[in-house]
Amino acid sequence: MPRVLVVEDERKVLRGLEQGLRSAGYEVSTAATGGDGARLGLAGGFDAVVLDWMLPELDGLQVLAALRAAGQPVPVLLLTARDTVDDRVAGLDAGADDYLCKPFAFTELLARLRALLRRGQTDREAVLRAAGVEIDLLRRRVSRDGSEVALTHREFELLEYLARHKGRPVSREMLGRDVWKDPNYALTNVVEVYVNLLRKKLDPPGGPSVIATVRGVGYRLEE
Repeated sequence: MPRVLVVEDERKVLRGLEQGLRSAGYEVSTAATGGDGARLGLAGGFDAVVLDWMLPELDGLQVLAALRAAGQPVPVLLLTARDTVDDRVAGLDAGADDYLCKPFAFTELLARLRALLRRGQTDREAVLRAAGVEIDLLRRRVSRDGSEVALTHREFELLEYLARHKGRPVSREMLGRDVWKDPNYALTNVVEVYVNLLRKKLDPPGGPSVIATVRGVGYRLEE
């Protein structure tokens, strides 16, 4: 199920987009300010972003600039009431992949979103690699130094998330929000339990762990 981030400060529009996209088969996260949108977008894991231009805290172009500066290649569909050629050029030059003027038909937004996802699919990695671990996303298989490792669904999701952020620390809050879809998990020992399960399955006896603990932050999958 494709994951879409919708950043829109008009409550009625945000609610309509969220409900419509969920009905169309998308997993949807939302933000009503540019600051929250940037924070969620920079955490990664989304297949596309629907981003309004006029937002509180940070505007859409600033959010877009932050994503691109961080190397986030996620496709972005920019929404705005600005409809001049210069405005469209500014949005595309800032890194947007497509541009949709308000008011718009929801069916057109869906069509443009499908096109962006098809375009991004060809560039998406099918296999993630880090520290001798290979994750085949299509077959949902994991191996360590060539030996297959059996993981549960949740263990696989956790490892995939860590691999997409390899070399960078991720917090328990991020894991609770993005893997368990519930930030309350960050306040329990569930995340720690699953990290330890992964370590037991992935780490060689007596060898260093591929998942490092970052004191005061969370965890990091070694590169």
